[in-house]
Amino acid sequence: MWIQSRRNFLQLGMKAASALGAAGAMGKFGAMNALAYGPDYKALVCIFLYGGNDGHNTVVPITMTGQSYANYASARGAVALPQASLLPFGTSKNETFGLHPKLAEIHNLYQLKKAAVLANTGMLVTPIANRQVYLNGQVPVPANLFSHSDQQDQWQTATPNNLAATGWGGRMSDLMQGMNAGSSFPSTVFTASNGIFCTGQQTFPTTVPPGGAIALGGLSNNPARLQGVQQLLTFDNGLKLVQASNKLVSGGVANANLLNGALTTAPNIQTQFPANNQLAAQLKMVARIISVRAQLGLSRQIFFCSLGGFDTHSGQVAQQDVLLQQLSQAVGAFYTSTVELGIDSSVTTFTSSEFGRTLMPNSSGGTDHAWGSHHFAIGGAVKGGDMVGAFPQLALGGQQDATGRGSLIPSISVDQYGATLANWFGVSQPNLPTLFPNIGNFAAAANLGFLG
Repeated sequence: MWIQSRRNFLQLGMKAASALGAAGAMGKFGAMNALAYGPDYKALVCIFLYGGNDGHNTVVPITMTGQSYANYASARGAVALPQASLLPFGTSKNETFGLHPKLAEIHNLYQLKKAAVLANTGMLVTPIANRQVYLNGQVPVPANLFSHSDQQDQWQTATPNNLAATGWGGRMSDLMQGMNAGSSFPSTVFTASNGIFCTGQQTFPTTVPPGGAIALGGLSNNPARLQGVQQLLTFDNGLKLVQASNKLVSGGVANANLLNGALTTAPNIQTQFPANNQLAAQLKMVARIISVRAQLGLSRQIFFCSLGGFDTHSGQVAQQDVLLQQLSQAVGAFYTSTVELGIDSSVTTFTSSEFGRTLMPNSSGGTDHAWGSHHFAIGGAVKGGDMVGAFPQLALGGQQDATGRGSLIPSISVDQYGATLANWFGVSQPNLPTLFPNIGNFAAAANLGFLG
């Protein structure tokens, strides 16, 4: 449990109080779900790339109908990757693309049909046919496009035009409470930054940093002080905010003690995770927590991991080399660990990021905030070895360019992406609007079909 500041502590306390108030009203709903699903295990692992990853240099066209590597290179200028450096892959449409040269592990998983590319995905309210529809304001669009904080919240809450108090991962956890009946450990876990993704109305996440859950271990050698702190946490001073915060801290300590106890019986994971890689450290902890799922009594788990640094306004080529190598090596090791644990078909990992980058570079060897980008879904249940959705036209001022600088209008919405993951996780079709309020606008393709 991390308490980053007094302000954050109080904010978390208020959220906890709100969640406790909602629990009674939703109890019957959780009981209904207990009857609806079987005892199988599934986990979702979200990897959020903070800053806005440049999808144009993540997935590059080589030969496809209507465009080629030459189109890409002409638009990208100084930030274009040499064609010879790309890791080529094919699709079911007999088109050829290349992955960024530092994505060797993800490329291997794609070739093994354990990874799929989600083309041109981003936050939408409703489908947008082309540039003219967008420029003429004919359909609603997400609020404050190109803003880091707004788009991060929108991706994590699936709420494009309003502030939301819960994330779609947290709301999914609410719906699936029946699958975890009897467990006292949270089904949603942050391993780094505390975004809103895992916060539900009834369920509340815990934070487990890569080094392990932190309890009141610093007081273990001083029983008197430990007892004093515990008494303070249970003392009723009549202030609701303080009581809620005390309850949160007590819950965090209990979670840490429960997890630490379970991990003493955890199998020794043989998979080697890369050193000096913060994402790999997070994913190794995820693998360890998953390995004790039976001891924790959990049949459904959701994890939120993150990697920052993708706001590449200058020196992008060198920065992205480092970041995408970290991503690929971490994901490769994590997938191998799920195979080792015998649960590779039960764990689906997926990437997300607030937005993509402009196709046109800026004068500093970087790119600027844009919209749609490309993402990866990885796991044994993924129908891999293919591209999901249509690859966009890479033409400045073209029909999919919102700004004239190569800011792609997404063709796959976050709602569709998330709904496909949620269906696989066990959320029924009638409950999807609880997670994605605008999913009805994409009813023709609410499930993208990349999970078996």
